[in-house]
Amino acid sequence: MSLIRYATLSFAAALLLSAAPASAGLFGKDKSKEATTTGPTTNLKAASQTDTWKPASKADIESVLRADALTQSTFFTTQFEHDPTNVQIGLYLSNALRALGRYAEAADTAHRVLLFAPDNHDLLIAAGRAHIADNNAFFAIDPLEHAIELKPKDWQAYSLLGVAYDQTKRPEEAQTTWAKALALAPNNPMVLTNMAMSKVTRGDFAGAEPLLRTAVTQPGATLQVRQNLALVLGLQGKMPEAEQLLRRDMPPEQADAALAWLQQAITVHTAPVANPAPARSWDSVKASGS
Repeated sequence: MSLIRYATLSFAAALLLSAAPASAGLFGKDKSKEATTTGPTTNLKAASQTDTWKPASKADIESVLRADALTQSTFFTTQFEHDPTNVQIGLYLSNALRALGRYAEAADTAHRVLLFAPDNHDLLIAAGRAHIADNNAFFAIDPLEHAIELKPKDWQAYSLLGVAYDQTKRPEEAQTTWAKALALAPNNPMVLTNMAMSKVTRGDFAGAEPLLRTAVTQPGATLQVRQNLALVLGLQGKMPEAEQLLRRDMPPEQADAALAWLQQAITVHTAPVANPAPARSWDSVKASGS
């Protein structure tokens, strides 16, 4: 697979995601002995904790949703541990974990809740997003196809399914699926960007350019869309326009570094990337919502 797909990551330092710390293990004491010696006291403590815990109020949840992803993850993990059948809490937790870059955990959480709500459209989307972001797009196809069955007029599901098809080397099906997404949401910048980056992957910079030019003019177009356009322009040698876009969105030092990188990429006819993370180059995967 071409490395150009991943170019946007090294292209903009502002897009880098920090890794989440590993979870601590539970190995150590002999729990069976501890339970034998503490017996009734331990049980009373557990019962007391269960009795005092209460589900979060609507106001609490709304407040947490305005916080950062780490705060959300901590809060919703506690809620989910007490009630793993709560569909909405499970969805919030999956989204928070994905925002932290803990993609496998996000997918696992979504699937755990899908056991109780197999036809929940939002959870199916969350599972698909997490699998794509975890570079396991094959496992995103089934939940996303099911999401489309449930809501055949949801452009977002088609857009994500197109990404999954493209990452599993089914480019024709990807383009057909994105065309369906555009029929439902004409000129949607996320869909156009996905189509464009698929072409970039195959070295078709000229084909990607008009898609990205249309995307950047649409309401809701993100910083990443403009940076992708700058990337495509630069790789075609259209450096003045690429520089104009970069200096609009980046501090001078970052813009200088990006321009130097582009110049090098043109010179050696390649786009080297450190620590590539495939799914993060897809705008619809990065987006937290619709």
